[in-house]
Amino acid sequence: MPRGNPLKKPPPRRRWLKWTLAAAILLLALPVAEVGWVRWFNPPFTPEMVRFRLGPKSDAARARGLRYEWMPLADVPRPMIRYLWASEDQRFFLHGGIDFEEIEQAMKESRKSGRPPRGGSTITQQCARSVFLWQGRSWLRKSLEACYAVLMEHLLSKRRILELYVNVIEFGEGIYGVKAAAETFYRVPPARLTNLQMAMLAAVLPNPKEWSPVHPGARALQRQRRVLRLERKADFPARELR
Repeated sequence: MPRGNPLKKPPPRRRWLKWTLAAAILLLALPVAEVGWVRWFNPPFTPEMVRFRLGPKSDAARARGLRYEWMPLADVPRPMIRYLWASEDQRFFLHGGIDFEEIEQAMKESRKSGRPPRGGSTITQQCARSVFLWQGRSWLRKSLEACYAVLMEHLLSKRRILELYVNVIEFGEGIYGVKAAAETFYRVPPARLTNLQMAMLAAVLPNPKEWSPVHPGARALQRQRRVLRLERKADFPARELR
């Protein structure tokens, strides 16, 4: 009785399923590997830095070039961390990457005012976007951002997330991190920043490419006052950074 050919190729549909499964496993494993890598190593560059290098830029940004220099979290002035925390995410040490309470509050405010809901991205989400992804408002980017944020909260400490954040967040076109911002805008190392300067750097984060820390407009000055007020009222959990 004839036997089947052992070297016969599997049907096309079976091969397609195998390749699909392999691709799905790779797509799931890649974010885990990326987040695991930055647990131990400082990122030499980010996708946004690559975009800055290759894409169009203003004359001023082209003249000064990309500014990015790593700074250990222990060297970042504590007031700078408090201003960023108070301004961007006061529940950073409480949530798991996505602040559902803040999202719910923003939706309630939106229904009352009739205006679009304010941004509710956590520091972890902003960090995920800055380290691994790209800027934009697409649902794909937002979905990936949420996935990376949850992974980061599981694989990294809060301290490490903050360290990544203060080094890669964009303070101006091609200017990444607190150290680069202090030296570019104020010509001083971070340790010599004044409280007003640190509050202003935190204030421009919602729109760093349009708002200047050196020549702030009315909206940036208003937000600076808000940052100072929030920091005075909030009780920063300093023990979390020990």
